[in-house]
Amino acid sequence: MAELKLDLQSRGWPIYDERYHRGALRHLSLRVGAHTGEVLLTLTSKERSLPHLLEQSQAWLVRYPNLVGVLLNHNPARTNVIFGPETSLIAGRDYLRELFLDLEFHLRGDTFFQIHTEQAEALVTALQEGLDWRNCRTLIDAYAGIGTVTLPLARHCEEAIALEVQPQAVAQGQHNAQINGITNIRFLTGTVEELLPTLPPPDIVILDPPRKGCAPSVLRHLRQQRSSQIAYISCNPATLARDLQTLCSDGTYGLQSWQGFDFFPQTTHVETLVLLRTQPESLQ
Repeated sequence: MAELKLDLQSRGWPIYDERYHRGALRHLSLRVGAHTGEVLLTLTSKERSLPHLLEQSQAWLVRYPNLVGVLLNHNPARTNVIFGPETSLIAGRDYLRELFLDLEFHLRGDTFFQIHTEQAEALVTALQEGLDWRNCRTLIDAYAGIGTVTLPLARHCEEAIALEVQPQAVAQGQHNAQINGITNIRFLTGTVEELLPTLPPPDIVILDPPRKGCAPSVLRHLRQQRSSQIAYISCNPATLARDLQTLCSDGTYGLQSWQGFDFFPQTTHVETLVLLRTQPESLQ
């Protein structure tokens, strides 16, 4: 794929100019399966179609054996956000296969999946080894996405419940559970703030929020329900520290362990895994 070439002028694909909102081709994105080598190519365009795109896509599939599909994402908005809401398949298939630990995932071009697969596997392995699975009936994975964490952990408990706000991610998570034969996962669509209070208290809670951290109402509910263990995965040390202070300030939870993972080498960013346990005195 390093030799991917395209004569934009001859194809009639003018490059998009963000300043003046002119042109068509905004982005060319490659998703690569770290363990399978499969490649998915997604073109983002201001227009719904590009001239000769099917012909070009078929030529790419013949030329590059690892390329499994070409997609077109339509993004007509005046924005610097890469993907728009609509993606269509042009040639091949609309997903690539990736192996994560010993599971198979199907990933689309716009699917959120940790970019550093090996480090993500190391984090989930540490999570599996660090949690106490004895007598674990129910696990809730908040901010679950397509089930990257939920699927490996579901094998250690009677039931896993995945909470995710994006319907597309929920559909992909259900599909990935099905192809791996995992039947004890229930995916629920909605925000964590809405869904968590409607569920019985689980034995283990997995938190993997966006950079802004957890909403105050989520933290208040977690302190009230007193699950025996919480695992907090964070990409922002500042909001992690803020949320841990809230969870631990009244003695309900105590810090069991923390570990950093370098998902983005040679940058200041770090992924952190923190394990919390209910303090025995808080149960009295």
